[in-house]
Amino acid sequence: MTDITVLSRGLSVPKGFGDASLVAAPPGAIRLLGGIPAPEALPVEDFGRASAALWEDRPAAVAGLQYSQTPGFAALRSWIAAREGVDPRRIVITNGGMHGLSLAVLTVVERGATVAVDDPVFPLFLRALEVSTTATLPVPVVGDGFDVEYLAARLAAGERIAAAYTVPDFHNPSQVTLPADKRRALVELAERYGFYVIADNPYRELRFAGEDQGHAVFNDSDRAIHVNTFTKTLGPGWRLGWLVLPEHLVDPVVRLRNRGDSHSPTVTQTIVENLVTQDGWFDGVVKAANDLYRERAQVLVDALHEELPGAFGTQVPEGGLFLWPRLRDDSLDAAALYERAAAAGVVYQQGAHFAASPQQESARHLRFAFGDRTPDELREAARRLAQAFHGA
Repeated sequence: MTDITVLSRGLSVPKGFGDASLVAAPPGAIRLLGGIPAPEALPVEDFGRASAALWEDRPAAVAGLQYSQTPGFAALRSWIAAREGVDPRRIVITNGGMHGLSLAVLTVVERGATVAVDDPVFPLFLRALEVSTTATLPVPVVGDGFDVEYLAARLAAGERIAAAYTVPDFHNPSQVTLPADKRRALVELAERYGFYVIADNPYRELRFAGEDQGHAVFNDSDRAIHVNTFTKTLGPGWRLGWLVLPEHLVDPVVRLRNRGDSHSPTVTQTIVENLVTQDGWFDGVVKAANDLYRERAQVLVDALHEELPGAFGTQVPEGGLFLWPRLRDDSLDAAALYERAAAAGVVYQQGAHFAASPQQESARHLRFAFGDRTPDELREAARRLAQAFHGA
């Protein structure tokens, strides 16, 4: 029988497993767990109309039920390529961002090779990496993202890697963004030492403050693979994303894909293509979503400071779906706080879950996901957290 640690009010989780998103929360709990889009931000009515129009057009409907090309629909790839500033031939449509990461790993990481990864890291990337290797070089994520100088020092000392993985925009979990000069420096290291940068960028469109740091540096290098998805903008249920590949990797990725699922769903591509290729439609969807996320991020920060003044070090997010506050009191037991918070009816991800190395700094953080929670729910979550905090 699996060893289970029983938490307050019936909450249970396998001992040693830190992913709270797989835990059954108590009834009425407010879940601040995943990078889930706001239901109000999803263009449900537009998708309904586009879907109905497809089935009313018999030739288009029949085509949508047939096989299609492995790289994806030409018009969809062209639309993505125009936004990315690359030739459409370098775009391969995927079944969401995780699929893109898996294809990237299988293509450029030999078995047993070492891969530099964010620390803290998006844990599901480590699962994707396991198809090739479990050897990682954790690289600290500091106040301005992936510590390129740290990696440079390790490489200069003789460390060799097959790839470096990072989330450059609104990092998951730490919410920080890699500045333009560090992006260039990272790509220059890849070109000098012969590894690949895997830039995982699902939150790029979700900027509601600050300045865009650009993505051309990834797309202009033959040592970078740029991964993106419609998951955070149009909804994860579509399972639709894309890779921007160096030209020399397009054929290997397509050949690899042909050994697996062959292509992304034709109906899905048809509906999404018909909408995003309408002038201004996608930008309108993103703007409306970012207006929601801007408000929710600020509400959560304000509520934490109101309910728990001085308890956390926070930085108001400039985009994305996460807040990564740090507990100021190093004597406070973060794991015990989590259990009390769950009992009080608010569930979040513990920072330790994202650690890529044994270092303890991540454990002093909490990750709150605010995208799919209303302002009132966020205020109530802060109130419940304060109740748990003061119950120490």
